[in-house]
Amino acid sequence: MKTPPPSPARVRVAALPAAACLLLAGCSAVGGTDDASGAETAGGARLKITLITHGGEGDAFWELVQKGAQVAAAKDNVELTYAGDADPAGQAELMRDAIRQKVDGIAVTLAKPTAMAGPVAQARAAGIPVIGLNSGIDEWKSAGLLEYFGQDESVAGRAVGDKLDDLKAKHALCVIHERGNVALEARCAGVKKAFGGETENLYVDGTDMDAVTAAVGARLTQNPDIDEVVMNGAQFALAAVKSVDQSRSKAHVATFDLNKDLVKAVQDGDVQFAVDQQPYLQGYLAVDSLWLYRTNGNTLGGGEAPVLTGPAFVTKANVASVARFADNGTR
Repeated sequence: MKTPPPSPARVRVAALPAAACLLLAGCSAVGGTDDASGAETAGGARLKITLITHGGEGDAFWELVQKGAQVAAAKDNVELTYAGDADPAGQAELMRDAIRQKVDGIAVTLAKPTAMAGPVAQARAAGIPVIGLNSGIDEWKSAGLLEYFGQDESVAGRAVGDKLDDLKAKHALCVIHERGNVALEARCAGVKKAFGGETENLYVDGTDMDAVTAAVGARLTQNPDIDEVVMNGAQFALAAVKSVDQSRSKAHVATFDLNKDLVKAVQDGDVQFAVDQQPYLQGYLAVDSLWLYRTNGNTLGGGEAPVLTGPAFVTKANVASVARFADNGTR
């Protein structure tokens, strides 16, 4: 059954009282409602920050980003709005909406940098600080963003290529579920650059998980020499596990990104390893950094260097140390 394309998602998050923050997230009350002055604008109102991503509604990865952002908003007494649209034109319009609402700061992903260039310039002209996260590590400075939080996807891809060499793999299939996404393309390019074996890319429709499973399975059937399938998301890796089973391939599955179900797959040996870029941390830093900039003029990385949140390898040897956080829904 074909799943519908991801639809825009908007969630307004009211700042939690400091006590609730302590109970639910274990965070400090500093900057919460007991000390809200640091989160206020000159007029006395709470800061309004909008987080705009290219993630579709119901995507587990972006739910982790949103959770991190919510905890930071609660700590800082910020009024947070989250909005996501997988269509670059839709994401650009969401950013224009935030500009029209005269928010105090915008955090945005640059999966399709060209589409976001105009809105970023409009935000800067309006005096709204903009920071980047997750996608666009090669474009954030030229786009005029203040800071960037995420993983260097080229470095992560090369690290995966090196790991495949260590595992004695010979032929890797790197699966891209969103054509034109600069982060996904950089990952697979990095794998190809570092891996001593053969690498080929396969493009699939990431909005249809059945189609992903079928396409990967078909390629494994066509070429039984493929001994490693590299996916670009936890849910896609789980689909690839099905592909391997259905095609009776001897290939192993590895992936970028992590979630609770993927942790179990690593524990069970169905997935060799995952590369964790810590999406919860990306969302948290995105909101907290804008609060710090507006209230104290701070720029993490000095505005010159990105703040890296990955890559970190999660394997069967160390997955236990991550599992309890995944159970909490924060990894």
